[in-house]
Amino acid sequence: MTIYQTTGLTGPAPTSIVSVKPLVLSAAPQRGEDLQVRITAPATGINLPIVLFAHGFGSNLDGYAPLVDHWAGHGFVVIQATHLDSKRLNLVADDPRKPHMWRYRVQDMKQILDELEILEAAVPGLTGRVDHSRIVAAGHSFGGQTAGILVGLRVKDPQTGIAEDLSDSRVMASIQLATAGKGGDELTPFAYENLPWLRDQDFSQITAPGLVVAGDKDDLPLSTRGPEWTSDPYTLSHGNTSLLTVYGGEHFLGGISGYQSAETTDENPDRVALVQQVTLAYLRHVTGIDEGDWVTAAGVLAESHPLGRLESK
Repeated sequence: MTIYQTTGLTGPAPTSIVSVKPLVLSAAPQRGEDLQVRITAPATGINLPIVLFAHGFGSNLDGYAPLVDHWAGHGFVVIQATHLDSKRLNLVADDPRKPHMWRYRVQDMKQILDELEILEAAVPGLTGRVDHSRIVAAGHSFGGQTAGILVGLRVKDPQTGIAEDLSDSRVMASIQLATAGKGGDELTPFAYENLPWLRDQDFSQITAPGLVVAGDKDDLPLSTRGPEWTSDPYTLSHGNTSLLTVYGGEHFLGGISGYQSAETTDENPDRVALVQQVTLAYLRHVTGIDEGDWVTAAGVLAESHPLGRLESK
Protein backbone atom coordinates (compact mmCIF):
# COMPACT_ATOMS: atom_id res chain seq x y z
CA MET A 1 0.00 0.00 0.00
CA THR A 2 1.33 3.43 -0.92
CA ILE A 3 0.15 6.32 1.19
CA TYR A 4 0.45 8.88 -1.57
CA GLN A 5 -1.99 6.87 -3.68
CA THR A 6 -4.46 6.18 -0.88
CA THR A 7 -4.62 9.67 0.61
CA GLY A 8 -3.82 11.90 -2.34
CA LEU A 9 -1.17 13.76 -0.33
CA THR A 10 1.55 14.98 -2.63
CA GLY A 11 3.49 17.77 -0.96
CA PRO A 12 6.45 19.54 -2.55
CA ALA A 13 9.29 17.61 -4.14
CA PRO A 14 11.96 16.78 -1.56
CA THR A 15 15.21 18.71 -1.59
CA SER A 16 18.72 17.96 -0.39
CA ILE A 17 19.34 18.48 3.30
CA VAL A 18 22.29 19.47 5.47
CA SER A 19 22.71 18.18 9.02
CA VAL A 20 25.24 19.53 11.51
CA LYS A 21 26.02 18.15 14.97
CA PRO A 22 26.94 18.58 17.72
CA LEU A 23 26.45 22.30 18.14
CA VAL A 24 27.23 23.02 21.77
CA LEU A 25 25.56 25.64 23.95
CA SER A 26 26.98 26.39 27.39
CA ALA A 27 25.28 24.70 30.32
CA ALA A 28 22.43 26.64 31.86
CA PRO A 29 22.34 27.09 35.67
CA GLN A 30 21.91 23.80 37.54
CA ARG A 31 21.84 21.77 34.32
CA GLY A 32 25.48 20.75 34.74
CA GLU A 33 25.95 19.51 31.17
CA ASP A 34 26.46 21.57 28.05
CA LEU A 35 23.49 21.39 25.67
CA GLN A 36 24.24 19.48 22.50
CA VAL A 37 22.13 20.40 19.49
CA ARG A 38 21.63 19.10 15.96
CA ILE A 39 20.23 21.14 13.09
CA THR A 40 18.89 19.52 9.92
CA ALA A 41 17.87 21.96 7.20
CA PRO A 42 17.11 22.21 3.50
CA ALA A 43 20.23 22.95 1.46
CA THR A 44 18.34 25.68 -0.41
CA GLY A 45 15.40 28.01 0.16
CA ILE A 46 14.61 31.09 2.22
CA ASN A 47 12.06 32.04 4.91
CA LEU A 48 12.32 28.52 6.30
CA PRO A 49 10.06 27.76 9.31
CA ILE A 50 11.44 25.93 12.34
CA VAL A 51 10.43 22.67 14.00
CA LEU A 52 11.79 22.43 17.54
CA PHE A 53 11.76 18.69 18.24
CA ALA A 54 11.98 16.98 21.65
CA HIS A 55 12.94 13.31 21.78
CA GLY A 56 11.33 10.62 23.89
CA PHE A 57 12.69 9.42 27.24
CA GLY A 58 16.24 8.07 26.87
CA SER A 59 16.76 9.07 23.24
CA ASN A 60 19.08 11.77 21.86
CA LEU A 61 19.68 14.25 19.03
CA ASP A 62 20.34 11.44 16.55
CA GLY A 63 16.86 9.94 16.85
CA TYR A 64 13.69 10.25 14.76
CA ALA A 65 15.37 10.45 11.36
CA PRO A 66 12.20 9.28 9.52
CA LEU A 67 10.44 12.45 10.66
CA VAL A 68 13.39 14.85 10.82
CA ASP A 69 14.69 14.01 7.34
CA HIS A 70 11.19 14.17 5.86
CA TRP A 71 10.38 17.56 7.35
CA ALA A 72 13.76 19.06 6.48
CA GLY A 73 13.63 17.67 2.96
CA HIS A 74 10.34 19.50 2.47
CA GLY A 75 11.30 22.94 3.68
CA PHE A 76 11.68 23.02 7.49
CA VAL A 77 14.66 23.65 9.74
CA VAL A 78 14.52 20.93 12.40
CA ILE A 79 16.36 21.51 15.68
CA GLN A 80 16.97 18.67 18.14
CA ALA A 81 18.74 18.51 21.49
CA THR A 82 19.99 15.75 23.76
CA HIS A 83 18.05 16.18 27.00
CA LEU A 84 19.27 15.13 30.44
CA ASP A 85 17.21 11.93 30.49
CA SER A 86 19.15 10.58 27.50
CA LYS A 87 20.85 7.22 27.97
CA ARG A 88 23.81 8.87 26.29
CA LEU A 89 24.36 11.00 29.41
CA ASN A 90 23.68 8.10 31.79
CA LEU A 91 22.87 10.02 34.96
CA VAL A 92 23.27 7.97 38.14
CA ALA A 93 20.15 6.79 39.94
CA ASP A 94 20.33 9.34 42.76
CA ASP A 95 21.27 12.33 40.60
CA PRO A 96 19.44 15.33 42.15
CA ARG A 97 18.49 16.61 38.70
CA LYS A 98 16.29 13.61 37.91
CA PRO A 99 13.05 14.88 39.52
CA HIS A 100 13.41 18.06 37.45
CA MET A 101 14.06 16.45 34.07
CA TRP A 102 10.73 17.59 32.68
CA ARG A 103 11.59 21.21 33.57
CA TYR A 104 15.15 21.03 32.23
CA ARG A 105 13.74 19.87 28.90
CA VAL A 106 11.66 23.05 28.62
CA GLN A 107 14.67 25.09 29.69
CA ASP A 108 16.71 23.41 26.91
CA MET A 109 14.16 24.45 24.30
CA LYS A 110 14.02 28.03 25.53
CA GLN A 111 17.81 28.25 25.48
CA ILE A 112 17.79 27.09 21.87
CA LEU A 113 15.29 29.81 21.00
CA ASP A 114 17.34 32.39 22.89
CA GLU A 115 20.46 31.44 20.95
CA LEU A 116 19.00 30.77 17.51
CA GLU A 117 21.30 33.20 15.75
CA ILE A 118 24.38 31.50 17.22
CA LEU A 119 23.12 28.11 16.10
CA GLU A 120 22.28 29.37 12.62
CA ALA A 121 25.74 30.82 12.17
CA ALA A 122 27.26 27.42 12.97
CA VAL A 123 25.53 25.78 9.99
CA PRO A 124 27.24 26.64 6.70
CA GLY A 125 24.96 28.68 4.44
CA LEU A 126 22.01 28.85 6.84
CA THR A 127 22.35 32.39 8.19
CA GLY A 128 19.57 34.66 6.94
CA ARG A 129 17.43 31.83 5.56
CA VAL A 130 15.41 31.00 8.70
CA ASP A 131 12.07 32.56 9.65
CA HIS A 132 12.15 33.09 13.42
CA SER A 133 8.47 34.10 13.46
CA ARG A 134 7.24 30.61 12.49
CA ILE A 135 8.23 28.04 15.11
CA VAL A 136 6.37 24.81 15.84
CA ALA A 137 7.26 22.65 18.86
CA ALA A 138 7.02 18.90 18.29
CA GLY A 139 7.87 15.84 20.33
CA HIS A 140 7.32 12.15 20.86
CA SER A 141 6.30 10.53 24.16
CA PHE A 142 8.09 12.50 26.95
CA GLY A 143 8.94 14.99 24.21
CA GLY A 144 5.26 15.49 23.53
CA GLN A 145 4.85 16.83 27.05
CA THR A 146 7.80 19.17 26.42
CA ALA A 147 6.17 20.49 23.26
CA GLY A 148 2.84 20.83 25.06
CA ILE A 149 4.33 22.87 27.89
CA LEU A 150 5.71 25.34 25.38
CA VAL A 151 2.15 26.06 24.19
CA GLY A 152 0.41 26.13 27.56
CA LEU A 153 0.24 22.68 29.16
CA ARG A 154 0.46 23.11 32.92
CA VAL A 155 2.43 20.52 34.89
CA LYS A 156 2.21 20.61 38.67
CA ASP A 157 5.74 20.49 40.02
CA PRO A 158 5.86 17.34 42.19
CA GLN A 159 8.11 19.08 44.71
CA THR A 160 6.54 22.53 45.01
CA GLY A 161 2.93 21.66 44.14
CA ILE A 162 2.82 24.69 41.83
CA ALA A 163 1.74 24.53 38.18
CA GLU A 164 3.56 27.38 36.47
CA ASP A 165 2.91 28.78 33.04
CA LEU A 166 6.11 27.83 31.19
CA SER A 167 4.75 28.51 27.71
CA ASP A 168 6.76 30.52 25.19
CA SER A 169 5.12 33.07 22.93
CA ARG A 170 7.70 32.38 20.22
CA VAL A 171 6.08 28.97 19.61
CA MET A 172 3.00 29.19 17.40
CA ALA A 173 1.74 25.58 17.43
CA SER A 174 2.59 22.04 18.50
CA ILE A 175 2.69 18.44 17.32
CA GLN A 176 2.42 15.86 20.11
CA LEU A 177 3.10 12.26 19.11
CA ALA A 178 2.11 9.34 21.37
CA THR A 179 2.34 11.42 24.51
CA ALA A 180 0.91 11.15 28.00
CA GLY A 181 -2.62 12.03 29.07
CA LYS A 182 -3.89 13.33 32.37
CA GLY A 183 -2.64 11.98 35.69
CA GLY A 184 -4.53 11.47 38.91
CA ASP A 185 -5.81 8.06 39.91
CA GLU A 186 -5.60 6.85 36.30
CA LEU A 187 -1.82 6.52 36.57
CA THR A 188 -0.37 3.12 37.36
CA PRO A 189 1.65 2.82 40.58
CA PHE A 190 4.82 2.58 38.47
CA ALA A 191 4.11 5.87 36.69
CA TYR A 192 3.08 7.64 39.89
CA GLU A 193 6.30 6.64 41.62
CA ASN A 194 8.83 6.95 38.78
CA LEU A 195 7.39 9.69 36.58
CA PRO A 196 6.06 12.25 39.09
CA TRP A 197 5.74 14.95 36.41
CA LEU A 198 2.76 13.01 35.04
CA ARG A 199 0.74 13.13 38.26
CA ASP A 200 -1.12 16.33 37.49
CA GLN A 201 -1.31 17.72 33.96
CA ASP A 202 -3.77 20.41 32.89
CA PHE A 203 -4.40 20.57 29.15
CA SER A 204 -7.17 23.15 29.43
CA GLN A 205 -4.76 26.07 29.19
CA ILE A 206 -3.55 25.05 25.72
CA THR A 207 -5.10 27.49 23.27
CA ALA A 208 -2.50 27.36 20.49
CA PRO A 209 -3.19 25.22 17.40
CA GLY A 210 -1.97 21.65 17.64
CA LEU A 211 -1.89 18.20 16.08
CA VAL A 212 -2.00 15.14 18.32
CA VAL A 213 -0.98 11.74 16.91
CA ALA A 214 -2.07 8.63 18.82
CA GLY A 215 -1.87 4.92 18.09
CA ASP A 216 -5.01 2.95 18.88
CA LYS A 217 -2.85 0.05 20.17
CA ASP A 218 -0.53 2.21 22.29
CA ASP A 219 -1.27 0.50 25.60
CA LEU A 220 1.44 2.01 27.82
CA PRO A 221 2.11 0.66 31.34
CA LEU A 222 1.59 4.18 32.67
CA SER A 223 -2.19 4.48 32.70
CA THR A 224 -5.10 2.18 33.50
CA ARG A 225 -7.16 3.64 30.63
CA GLY A 226 -5.41 1.97 27.74
CA PRO A 227 -4.62 3.57 24.36
CA GLU A 228 -7.27 6.31 24.61
CA TRP A 229 -5.09 7.95 27.30
CA THR A 230 -2.76 9.32 24.63
CA SER A 231 -5.67 11.20 23.03
CA ASP A 232 -6.11 13.42 26.11
CA PRO A 233 -3.93 16.24 24.70
CA TYR A 234 -6.60 16.51 21.98
CA THR A 235 -9.80 15.96 23.95
CA LEU A 236 -8.82 18.13 26.94
CA SER A 237 -7.18 21.08 25.19
CA HIS A 238 -9.11 24.21 24.25
CA GLY A 239 -7.13 25.12 21.17
CA ASN A 240 -7.84 24.57 17.49
CA THR A 241 -6.63 20.99 17.67
CA SER A 242 -6.62 17.96 15.39
CA LEU A 243 -6.17 14.26 16.17
CA LEU A 244 -4.64 11.65 13.89
CA THR A 245 -5.46 8.16 15.16
CA VAL A 246 -3.10 5.60 13.65
CA TYR A 247 -4.83 2.24 13.33
CA GLY A 248 -2.70 -0.57 14.74
CA GLY A 249 -0.14 1.94 15.90
CA GLU A 250 1.76 1.19 19.10
CA HIS A 251 4.05 3.63 20.93
CA PHE A 252 6.50 4.14 18.08
CA LEU A 253 3.76 4.50 15.46
CA GLY A 254 5.28 2.02 13.04
CA GLY A 255 8.89 3.13 13.50
CA ILE A 256 9.21 6.93 13.74
CA SER A 257 12.09 6.85 16.26
CA GLY A 258 14.66 5.67 13.72
CA TYR A 259 15.32 3.66 10.61
CA GLN A 260 15.23 -0.06 11.52
CA SER A 261 14.98 0.86 15.19
CA ALA A 262 15.07 -2.19 17.45
CA GLU A 263 12.69 -0.58 19.94
CA THR A 264 9.85 -0.52 17.42
CA THR A 265 7.33 -3.25 18.25
CA ASP A 266 4.89 -2.45 15.44
CA GLU A 267 7.22 -1.93 12.48
CA ASN A 268 5.14 -0.82 9.53
CA PRO A 269 6.39 1.45 6.72
CA ASP A 270 2.83 2.46 5.81
CA ARG A 271 2.16 3.79 9.31
CA VAL A 272 5.42 5.73 9.25
CA ALA A 273 4.55 7.18 5.86
CA LEU A 274 1.11 8.18 7.11
CA VAL A 275 2.62 10.01 10.09
CA GLN A 276 5.29 11.63 7.90
CA GLN A 277 2.82 12.93 5.38
CA VAL A 278 0.05 14.08 7.72
CA THR A 279 2.50 15.87 10.02
CA LEU A 280 4.13 17.56 7.02
CA ALA A 281 0.72 18.59 5.71
CA TYR A 282 -0.07 20.02 9.13
CA LEU A 283 3.22 21.90 9.34
CA ARG A 284 2.64 23.45 5.92
CA HIS A 285 -0.92 24.34 6.95
CA VAL A 286 -0.20 25.84 10.38
CA THR A 287 2.77 27.88 9.16
CA GLY A 288 0.77 29.31 6.28
CA ILE A 289 2.74 27.73 3.43
CA ASP A 290 0.00 25.70 1.77
CA GLU A 291 -3.44 24.31 2.68
CA GLY A 292 -3.86 21.76 -0.09
CA ASP A 293 -2.60 18.54 1.48
CA TRP A 294 -4.13 19.36 4.86
CA VAL A 295 -7.55 19.81 3.28
CA THR A 296 -7.06 16.58 1.34
CA ALA A 297 -6.00 14.68 4.47
CA ALA A 298 -9.01 15.97 6.40
CA GLY A 299 -11.31 14.67 3.70
CA VAL A 300 -9.70 11.32 2.92
CA LEU A 301 -9.01 10.39 6.55
CA ALA A 302 -12.37 11.52 7.92
CA GLU A 303 -14.09 8.15 7.89
CA SER A 304 -13.09 4.74 6.53
CA HIS A 305 -9.43 4.89 5.56
CA PRO A 306 -7.64 1.62 6.49
CA LEU A 307 -4.63 3.31 8.10
CA GLY A 308 -6.14 5.99 10.29
CA ARG A 309 -8.62 8.75 11.04
CA LEU A 310 -8.14 12.52 11.18
CA GLU A 311 -10.57 14.68 13.12
CA SER A 312 -10.53 18.30 14.30
CA LYS A 313 -12.31 20.53 16.77
